Amino acid sequence: MDLVAPLTVLREEEEMFRASVREFAEGEIRPRVEQMDENQKLDPAIIEQCFALGLMGIETPEEYGGAGGSFFTAILAVEELSRVDPSVGVFVDVQNTLVNNAILRWGNGAQKRRYLSRLATEAVGAYALSEAGSGSDAFAMQTRAVDRGDHYVLNGRKLWITNGNEAEIFIVFANADPEAGYRGITAFIVERGFEGFSVGKKENKLGIRASSTVELILEDCRVPKENVLGEVGKGYKVSIETLNEGRIGIGAQMIGLAQGAFEAALKYTGERVQFGKTINQFQAVQFQLAEMATEIEAARLMVYNAARLKDAGRPFVKEAAMAKLYASRVAEFVASKAIELFGGYGFVKDYPVEKYWRDSKIGAIYEGTSNMQLQTIAKTLIGGRG
Repeated sequence: MDLVAPLTVLREEEEMFRASVREFAEGEIRPRVEQMDENQKLDPAIIEQCFALGLMGIETPEEYGGAGGSFFTAILAVEELSRVDPSVGVFVDVQNTLVNNAILRWGNGAQKRRYLSRLATEAVGAYALSEAGSGSDAFAMQTRAVDRGDHYVLNGRKLWITNGNEAEIFIVFANADPEAGYRGITAFIVERGFEGFSVGKKENKLGIRASSTVELILEDCRVPKENVLGEVGKGYKVSIETLNEGRIGIGAQMIGLAQGAFEAALKYTGERVQFGKTINQFQAVQFQLAEMATEIEAARLMVYNAARLKDAGRPFVKEAAMAKLYASRVAEFVASKAIELFGGYGFVKDYPVEKYWRDSKIGAIYEGTSNMQLQTIAKTLIGGRG
């Protein structure tokens, strides 16, 4: 594995940033977690504060109203938010690692001026690649884009779109030349108000319930030609390279989740008394806590390393896949162990760990399933890029 050292050392400004995000998460998000989960909706006040604190444009240059931070800084934010509520974590993650990054990397000057400032200050973004028949096989998409001179007409449906209910700006992928196969796929910047665009069904999910996951409907949706992101027919490249970065963000979400579940279990085992002493005095419990802490630390190092490699301009595809794969496994393992350490209380909604476990399952599914991560890792090894 390619490494960037020192892995565990945060710069002073990174430590201060982490502390500020943690203060926000503890003070403003934690009191709302249970209600947001029950309502299956983010509190609008939390969304407003995410913008006010600069969390929705962390890497966006200051000239566009962003914070001008690093990718690693964005990863720290996702981790800290997810430690309290993974739904808020993924809300900020999609905005930064997918939507903003796609426009930063592939957008022209006019697109950056028009959209990045809005995304940094007021507009939520969403990333629309998946369809009912194209999940892991993303290039089997059926959404079509037809050239009509000064605009394209898009028809199709997108599924599993995170932030879809709140979003005003969407990165939508459609095939403009089906005969060319995946080489016809093109990325478009679509605004909610465009003619022919609508938001469909909201999914009723197992976990990250406050995070909206919806269907998008495109029925003769008119998109100006100036809203093509990158080049016509290069959408496959936009999607692959953006998702490589996004997977590090999901890794950060998962380590934050695991840390939150672990801290809840650590606190509980120091309070729960059985046989005349707190249960953390029993070696069997101590060993489980030690295993949980060790797994979290290993996953964190992998996520941080992948993020540092990305910022350093070095190859990181394998490391990103490894980080997401491992962090999602660790999140599910730690959350499950936390439930067991809580005993019967862990199985009821009065305590936080059952939610961490429900939220953890998505880590092995979205932005590339665990099997797809294994395939990516294997390809880089066999191809000599490992």
